[in-house]
This record gives sequence, structure tokens and C-alpha cells, in this order.
Amino acid sequence: MTLPQTAPAPHAVPAETAGAPTVAGLLKEISDVGRDSARGGYSRPVFSTAESDLRTWFIEQAGRRGLDVHTDANGIMWAWWDTATGVRKDAVATGSHLDSVPGGGEYDGPLGVASALVAVDLLKARNFRPRRPLALAVFPEEEGSRFGVACLGSRLLSGGLDPDKARNLRDPDGNTYADVAAANGQDPRFIGPDYKALQQLGMFVELHVEQGRGLIDLDRPVAVGSSILGHGRWKLSITGEGNHAGTTLMRDRKDPMIAAAKVVVSIRDTARKYKDARATVGRVQPVPGGTNVIASRVDLWIDVRHPEDSVTAALVEAIGLNAQVIAAEEGCEATLTTESLSPTVHFDGGLRDRLQELLPGAPVLDTGAGHDAGVLAAHLPTAMLFVRNPTGISHSPDELVEDRDAEAGAQALADSLAGLLGGARVLG
Repeated sequence: MTLPQTAPAPHAVPAETAGAPTVAGLLKEISDVGRDSARGGYSRPVFSTAESDLRTWFIEQAGRRGLDVHTDANGIMWAWWDTATGVRKDAVATGSHLDSVPGGGEYDGPLGVASALVAVDLLKARNFRPRRPLALAVFPEEEGSRFGVACLGSRLLSGGLDPDKARNLRDPDGNTYADVAAANGQDPRFIGPDYKALQQLGMFVELHVEQGRGLIDLDRPVAVGSSILGHGRWKLSITGEGNHAGTTLMRDRKDPMIAAAKVVVSIRDTARKYKDARATVGRVQPVPGGTNVIASRVDLWIDVRHPEDSVTAALVEAIGLNAQVIAAEEGCEATLTTESLSPTVHFDGGLRDRLQELLPGAPVLDTGAGHDAGVLAAHLPTAMLFVRNPTGISHSPDELVEDRDAEAGAQALADSLAGLLGGARVLG
């Protein structure tokens, strides 16, 4: 006998899950993986030992839940909860990523993965049987911390990144993506668009730690996402004249480091002229980088974001023109190149409204952070759930999710999936 699945009270923890795995418990299992003693927090770049260990952990966890796990040609891990028919079509997908920024927090990425696993536990504890297949997805190189392109896995999957460009991307040590992938068991010849995989999916819902203060101010544990600010990454190279630090008089120098310092300040000042704009220089690399050497070149990586794509474009153009003027004043040259660009994304309205129905009282928030859900939004309905971060800080060791909010997030995800999967509770 089957009865239609009814959602429990929002964020209630069913009694039958007592003693079952929790989000906090799963995250504790991996809390020592990739700790960064120098920076603090975690450094888990793609293809690192830490990221490999986390992938192994996920495969084991998914296997314990009876999910069918495989890794595709782009390095995306898929864990399937199939229906009785075994047909993988019109599936609901959820998940996130396991890699991190250098010295990042504990929750950015892994929270969504652990919550997806616990959501499966919660549904199975209800004897829930989905009418649509469920796929848990783990995307590689979401942060772009090693090869410079954010959401690299989902971009490859959806055709948003040329495979040849991806194969030739280089990490800070000069290793190509192709070489590093091959050394880690992934054949780089086969990376690229996988429209067959996309056609299996009907929608994607990503749970993520909130990377701001919206839920703090609203005093709520979980929110539904509305949009992602347009954003991109640009590399600015300032070329001067390398020379000896001791023998070159100050008046004779063409020092790109001086120009770079002025450009960084200029970027801040320029961004302040555009309402709601954000511009950040998070990485500076002098070449060759010796203490007693005047650099021959300085590379800067710039992150720019704004809700309106036209404003993002205007701000980047202004940054580039100012950099050329500043560089010329120091006898140097400046070249600005685009590494990645994502327009503002508005999540599917129908899916967003459905999540609000399934999660009564959950507020709706936008975000200034990029996500795989934003990349996939051009190809299928996507949505996001955000879990409160009481510090309001992310991409930092100070990032935090309290245990009760983590479990509330998993419960909200389970309730959402139950409604979207259209399943039933099987009574014994």
C-alpha cells in the first residue's frame, strides 16, 4: 500500500533518524583532510592528495547508501538513486564540490555534499520511494584555485569551456591540466561537453553555506536562492625591465611592482564609483620573484562582480585603461586578458516558487558568489538553498555553520527533494 508523500513540518528532525549520520558527523570525518598549517583553514585544490582523499570518502559514503557511483570523463562524480525502472531520465540532481580556495573554510562545498548524503538518509528513513531518479553530483575545480577557471567541471560538462583551452590551462607551477589529469587517472582526451548526461537531468538543486549576512539579519537558518551576481576573472600582466636591486638607481628603473601597487589602489578606487560593484585583487605574482631582483613582470588576478553585466563590462574596461596609463608612467606596459566570465544568473522562477512552497517561511536571497548551479542554469532549471553562516565570512577559516543549522539545511533539502521527486511513502 502506498500513500502520497507529505512533507513534515519545516526543518523538523524525524524521530526515526535518531542515531543516523548527521551533517556535522560527516564533516567531522573529513575535518583533518587538507588542513593548511601555513594559511589556516583548508587547501584542497583539484587533483591534490587532499581532494583525492575526499573523493574516495564520497564514493565510500555513497556506496554505503546503496547508490550507484561513477566518475565521468570530466571528473564529475555521480551517485544515483534509481527508480524501479532503472531509467535515468528527468532526474533531480543535487550536490556541490569538495575542492577549496587556498586557506578556505570548512563548509564551502563539503556542506552541500554532506547534506545531500544525509538527505538520502532522511528520505530512506521515511521509506520514501522516488518516482524520478535522484543523482548526487560532486563537481571538480569549482573554486578554480589551481587552474584559474571557476566551475571548471560544470563548464566542461555543459560546453561552456573549450576542451583544448582546458587541456592547456596551467597551474602556478606550470603544469598543464592535461598532464595533471592524466597523472591522476583521468584521460584528458575525453573531456568536454556531455549533452547525454545533461539530458538525463530534469533539474539541479545545490545547497551551500551562505557567503554573506542575509540569514543572520533575518534570523533564519535556511533560504532559497534567487540569483547570482555576474562575475569574472581577469589577468593583468604589467611588464617592465628586470634588473639588479642593488646596482640599479631608482631613477633608472622600470619597475612593474611599483605600477602594480598603484594599479591595485586604482582598482579599489574605480570600483567604488559603481554602486554595488565589487573588485578584488586576490593574487599577485612577481616574475622571477627574487628578494634582490627588480621584477621583469608582475601578474595580478582581478575578480569583478556586479548585478548588471553592462556595469561589470564598463568597470573592467575602466580598470584596463587606468592600468595602461599607470604602467606607462612607470615605463611599463599593461595587458588585460579575460580568464572566465559568467553573466548574472536568475534561477528558474518555477523551481524557486516550488521550493518556497515546500519550505514555508524560507526567505529568498541573492548571492554574490558563483556556483555550479549558475553554470548549469543555461541548460536546465536550477535552484539553490543557503544555510546560515553566523560569522558572515567565507573563503576564510572563520567561515562557520552551527550544527543545528547544518541539520536544518539537510532537512530542508530532504523536504525539497521529496516534493520534487514526486515519490511515495511505502508502508509495511
